Amino acid sequence: MKKAYLGVDIGSISTKGIIIDEENNILASKYLWTEGNPMDAVKRLIADLKGQVNLKKYKIVAVGTTGSARKLIGVLLGANVVKNEITAHAIGTLSLYPEVKTIFEIGGQDSKIILIDDGIVVDYAMNTLCAAGTGSFLSSQSKRLGLEVEEFGPLALKSKNPTNIAARCTVFAESDLVHKAQIGHKKEDIVAGLCKAVVTNYLNNVGKGKKIYAPIVFQGGVSKNVGVIKAFEDATGEEIIVDDNSHLMGALGVAILARNDGKEIDFSFDIEDIEFETKGIECKRCANNCEIICVYKDKELIDSWGNKCDNGAIKIRKREKVGQ
Repeated sequence: MKKAYLGVDIGSISTKGIIIDEENNILASKYLWTEGNPMDAVKRLIADLKGQVNLKKYKIVAVGTTGSARKLIGVLLGANVVKNEITAHAIGTLSLYPEVKTIFEIGGQDSKIILIDDGIVVDYAMNTLCAAGTGSFLSSQSKRLGLEVEEFGPLALKSKNPTNIAARCTVFAESDLVHKAQIGHKKEDIVAGLCKAVVTNYLNNVGKGKKIYAPIVFQGGVSKNVGVIKAFEDATGEEIIVDDNSHLMGALGVAILARNDGKEIDFSFDIEDIEFETKGIECKRCANNCEIICVYKDKELIDSWGNKCDNGAIKIRKREKVGQ
């Protein structure tokens, strides 16, 4: 049997998975919506990946998770590596573009910039206040304009005079968009203006004070929008590189990290048949009043976190079944 490695990047909007071999060749990949239920999303993801891989030829020997729900999903999958998104995205990108200096990443509800020097992350920043200028922002505006989000980019490229849209806040952007439409701005100009506003918002917030050098790699779901790519090229004066698998870079990176970890696990694709449940409890054993997250597998407690002292751990050890 040949060895293979699974990487899962799970966020609030989308869940990404990738399986690679020992030479980083992609054996299987999947991108789907999280739909507010990361555990169900991962079950669907694993079931899909299972159907893509020749299990008579390959065996998963290591698993890595990243993204906002990385710890929870790491527990579910028995991952040997759980890493933050900055590290995962940097490793994934460097595996394909070793000379990269700057990574732009815009996802469904967050965005980040990663600066790299000689293959090492030297600085980074993430959006912290709201989702303005992210994938969910573009999705909501496309619906308001009666467009599919896939139509956004090609329509933006038709514009000769992009409309100025205030995009520091989603609410203000929607108000401005409606006003511009009412006074007769063309739809393609409004769409191009929204793409430009996303880039302006990103560079003025996430990229504020950062020195941006080429090569620049753009990734995340929004990187599939050609209108935003053009807006980034206009703003930076540089070529923007977008890989065919730009939406999977975090998953690729954490799969590589799992392989490099050196530890091997006994992974099973059969998690779709296992009942998982999470439950939050308030400890109340001291003044911290910690909220502790408990994870159960077929009603057996398998992990917990959130306690700031041993009091929480003592309480959890007494809770072996859901409802006790």
